[in-house]
Amino acid sequence: MTLVAGFDSSTQSCKVLVTDLDSGQILRQGSAPHPPGTAVDPVKWWNALLASVKDAGGIEDVSAISVGGQQHGMVALDGQGNVVRDALMWNDTSSHPQVDSLTEKLGKDEWIRRTGLALLTSFTITKIRWMAENEPENAQRTEAVVLPHDYLTWRLTGGGPGNFRAEDLSTDRSDASGTAYWSGATEDYCTDLFEMALGHSAQLPRVLGPTDIAGHTAAGLPGIPEGIPIGVGGGDNALAALGLGLEIGDVGLSLGTSGTVFAPAPDPIHDPSGVISGFADATGKHLPLAATLNAARDMDVVASLLGVTHDQLAEMATTVAPGSDGLTLLPYFEGERTPALPQARASLLGMSLSNTSPAHLARATIEGMLCSQVAMLDALIDLDVPVNKVFLIGGAAKSAGVAQILPQIVSLPICLPESGEYVALGAAKQAVATLTGDFPGWRPESADLPQAEHHPIIMDQHLAGRASIYGV
Repeated sequence: MTLVAGFDSSTQSCKVLVTDLDSGQILRQGSAPHPPGTAVDPVKWWNALLASVKDAGGIEDVSAISVGGQQHGMVALDGQGNVVRDALMWNDTSSHPQVDSLTEKLGKDEWIRRTGLALLTSFTITKIRWMAENEPENAQRTEAVVLPHDYLTWRLTGGGPGNFRAEDLSTDRSDASGTAYWSGATEDYCTDLFEMALGHSAQLPRVLGPTDIAGHTAAGLPGIPEGIPIGVGGGDNALAALGLGLEIGDVGLSLGTSGTVFAPAPDPIHDPSGVISGFADATGKHLPLAATLNAARDMDVVASLLGVTHDQLAEMATTVAPGSDGLTLLPYFEGERTPALPQARASLLGMSLSNTSPAHLARATIEGMLCSQVAMLDALIDLDVPVNKVFLIGGAAKSAGVAQILPQIVSLPICLPESGEYVALGAAKQAVATLTGDFPGWRPESADLPQAEHHPIIMDQHLAGRASIYGV
């Protein structure tokens, strides 16, 4: 039996799956937490990766590995391989002024034309510009910029403080496409945009192909044998799509810490509205995507407020009619990425004596969270991205309230795959490709959600409330 391992270095933790190459069966797994916050020392991600290996019982019997990670985070390195400052993560919104200034400098349409992206605080280039303007001494020290999964792959190959070789840095198309200084149309960096943001040139990781080998594990790594081939790695959403086995016509809807909607597409996507980001996928195609900052945490905070469990919240929500009798929650608890409202906060609209109840609030919370995602799904459809079936994943996908309410908002068939760590599974598929030259055909078991009567009032209320406060 040949074994491979896939890592998922996410916002909250590092997870590893050890799987059988032929069947995809998960034989063992491990995890380790990441520290909270939106700026984190990348060394702590490395330590969590090592701890996850130990928690999984080691990987001495593994023939190949690959690492997926949270997209966009800025890891700045100096010429000796030292981390210049804590990495600014995707959910750090401090670069909002830089979004405005960079957009004004080039023009929104030109950013979309060149990179497929309308600038958001999530994207790496805005964080680089924030550092250049607010920490010029750190910007001057920066001689290379990599992303979270790039950093971990580099450490696995032996890179680190005092051992810096620019040629060892690598990334993949999916993560490069989320920087806003790489083009899906040309498949190359826009180095002039990067230098405009940082103020000078610096080393960027070479962009490898979907089945390439990034290197081999170095000697002396705790718990990790020397010489294991390392897959190219990728951004979390691209690897989730790979792990799910999404094909053209499928769309992933992920309800985790953030919410994401993404669908494989054969060609680069340029959305004039800026709602859909034209990312690349992990297989050589493209992955138009939109994301919200707020998703499962909406249910967390309201369940805590009401003093109930998630199951109880769902049960309460399903006792109320669609539209929650006019009560609408705009769930922008942490600002929002889509729509681009980084300074926004959650709003409860349409309160009356008859609908101000715990059950109505429970229903409005789930509806508000889902409507934020469906707005992105509708934007994909408006761009003629093939969308025939929705694959619902993430922690909040397990909610009975979500399972009942989402089919009332979306008319498409909705599939609920078995619960799994799909980013790590996608990374494991990449590990297989380093050995065989192709991805395995593993696909999770799944069940279709029951169809339900469509209730346009739910989405209509959400869009009307959003327009009344924010004009978008």
